[in-house]
Parts: sequence; structure tokens; C-alpha cells
Amino acid sequence: MVVDHEKYDVQVIRPQMRDEDFKLRRESMPAARRRAIIKALRVFHNLETMAMTIYRFQITREDSEMNRQLIAAMCNEMTHHQDFQVKLYEYGARPSLMRAAYWIVGFCFGFYSRLRGRRRVLRTGVWVETQAVHHYAQLLESVEWDDDTRRMIEKDQTDEDGHINRWLAMLESGKY
Repeated sequence: MVVDHEKYDVQVIRPQMRDEDFKLRRESMPAARRRAIIKALRVFHNLETMAMTIYRFQITREDSEMNRQLIAAMCNEMTHHQDFQVKLYEYGARPSLMRAAYWIVGFCFGFYSRLRGRRRVLRTGVWVETQAVHHYAQLLESVEWDDDTRRMIEKDQTDEDGHINRWLAMLESGKY
């Protein structure tokens, strides 16, 4: 399945949500399908925990365009994290206790890349987001999603692709 990235605006960091956007999805499908969705949502939630932590520890005190972009990316990843947490609760599940391990990995990637300099920060961002896009594609294909959740995941995947393009453009600019 190919996602039409043109229908999602990567400039929207935190899409608006309304009260009617929240639904209890516990009883709306067979148990096996629900379990598969919950398992995939936990993977997404853990990976977004790692991503937002990486950005959090790459941000320095410097007043720079790179830091502004890292802050925007972190905010966007926090939005994705919340998206998946909300979906887990809608399906009657909770986040994995393993998310703490993903936080630690995110800290290591983020802090180490910051110590190595701006180019390493950007290259780490490209690598991590490329892995994310790959995971998104795999899970979009392998799980039978409800329409609302699929649209949310597609938007989040498009955002990850936007991060790759942003970090690559900054690398290619020669300023970093």
C-alpha cells in the first residue's frame, strides 16, 4: 500500500482535535484484530517515545535555526506520541512498560549525537526517521486498521518523511 503524502500537510505540527474525534473502539471488532492493532500501536508508541527523546537531547542552548527546527520536530513527535497513546486507550489498552527502555535508547542517540556535532545530529535524524518511515509502512500494510486510525498513522508517517527531507536539506546546504 502506498500512502498519498500529498493529502497531508507536513507544515501542520499539531493537528486540531475535537471532542467528537475520540471514540471507544473496544467492542467494535473481533478480538484477534483488536489484539493486532494494540500490538502495533504499542510499537508506534515506543518508537515515538524514542524519537521525541532523541530530539529533546539534541537541542542545545544555542539560539539557532537548527535548534528551532529540532524543537518543532520534537513537538511533532510529542504529538505522534499522544496520538498513539490516545488510540491505545480508545482500544482499551495501555502503553507498554518497555517504553522506558526506548526512552533510554533515545537519550543515548540524542545526547551522543549532540556531543558529536551538528552534522551528526542531522545524520542521526535522517537515519532514525528513515527507520520510522519503514516501520510505518510495514505496520500500515500488515494490520487491518480502522479508517480513523489509518488516516492518523498516514499523517504521522508523512510527518516523518518531512523530517527526513528537512534534515537532508540542512545537510546539503553546507551550513552544518
